[in-house]
Amino acid sequence: MNNIYMSLLLSLIAGLSTVIGSLLIFIKIKRIGEFITFSLSFSIGIMTLISIFDLIPSSVPIIINKYYYLYGIPICILTFLLGYLSISKINKKIDKSNNKSSLYKIGIVSMISLMLHNFPEGMAVFMGAYTNISIGIKLCIAIMLHNIPEGIAIAVPLYYSGVGKSKTFLYTLFSGLTEPLGALLTYLLFKNYINDIFLSFVLLFVAGLMISLSINDMLKEALSYNKTKYIYIGILSSCFVIVLALLI
Repeated sequence: MNNIYMSLLLSLIAGLSTVIGSLLIFIKIKRIGEFITFSLSFSIGIMTLISIFDLIPSSVPIIINKYYYLYGIPICILTFLLGYLSISKINKKIDKSNNKSSLYKIGIVSMISLMLHNFPEGMAVFMGAYTNISIGIKLCIAIMLHNIPEGIAIAVPLYYSGVGKSKTFLYTLFSGLTEPLGALLTYLLFKNYINDIFLSFVLLFVAGLMISLSINDMLKEALSYNKTKYIYIGILSSCFVIVLALLI
């Protein structure tokens, strides 16, 4: 029983680390254009690198192993494309519901993408810790390192689109709480139903979402501020964080 409580606690800590990224909105920033450009570029790097070096490699081999190369590769491509193309559908729905800026759309779509991403992450932390506390702690630390910048990806666009500090904080908190929610549901409801194949489809779909958001929305918005130097700095900084997370 203690192992279960510890597993749930680790997933909660990993999820709440997303909120740390949102604390940047409480700091007074003088050079707003440069800050938004850096934050967006940093988020682009984090989302793209997580997709390429984590989500895709951890899901594609499992799907191919299940369906073999003949069916597995087309299934992987279709799942990824479904996620990639879903961004335009989400953007259209946001456009119909309000006339807010592109920064607002980026913040909301980031939140949706990262909620989908955090849910299986919570399952992974729970299952890892439930099996071996040492593995769970390592997973928790690694996930915390990339959840903090994910919080930035949600909070900065929302806040600078005109959403208040308290609402922005709550949006980020809500996204982070999907991680312990994933762990809790794994224990209470889905432990007999969730398998590697199901999680692989979810992660591959999320990879498509995050890469599409990075290329088609975030990069376009970052370039609009004409602060190219900060795009390079942001992307290079994200590379450093991801390498650090992979080494743990």
